[in-house]
Amino acid sequence: MFTGIVTDIGEIIKLDKIPAGQRVRIATRYEPQGIELGASIACSGVCHTVIEKGSLAEDGRHYFDVESGKETLDLTNAGEWCVGKKLNLERSLGMGDELGGHLVLGHVDGLAEVVERQDHPDSVFFKLRAPGDYARFIAQKGSVALDGCSLTVNEVDGDDFTIFLIPHTLEQTTWGERQVGASINLEVDMMARYVARLADYKPSK
Repeated sequence: MFTGIVTDIGEIIKLDKIPAGQRVRIATRYEPQGIELGASIACSGVCHTVIEKGSLAEDGRHYFDVESGKETLDLTNAGEWCVGKKLNLERSLGMGDELGGHLVLGHVDGLAEVVERQDHPDSVFFKLRAPGDYARFIAQKGSVALDGCSLTVNEVDGDDFTIFLIPHTLEQTTWGERQVGASINLEVDMMARYVARLADYKPSK
């Protein structure tokens, strides 16, 4: 379980193809002694399991390794990862931690596309297009997780929705790099999913 509050920007420093999919090494500020093998870390919104960890002698940074299976590569933008790519990182929520964003599972529903970007002096406007099956879960002023960031939806129009990002968010996440055409990991609000399920439910006779 996560909150969608990014706590580090990691960088992919190694990527290997493996029979199950791919294995990546991510440089981070997280100290290895604070990460257990088998721990969950959201990497741009995709929950991954730590399988190796250590420190980099050359620059004082640390690292952890994760593997992505075929389904993850097919359903998320992990299939576009490459050496040098920056990732939004968040460690899993612990008991008693502050819930600063909203409850995020790290289970990406699909890929949204950036269809418009407008830079303003004090904010950046983005319009995104949701996959058709998931647009109905996105509500005006509701929460959505995009590349692992808990964000508030500004307006909704069919499959399109908009967000405004302040300079702090742009600086502390990878969103400053996002341009038109980018594929964004989308996880809809968990509560919206359950409400829709209850509305659709018809008991069998």
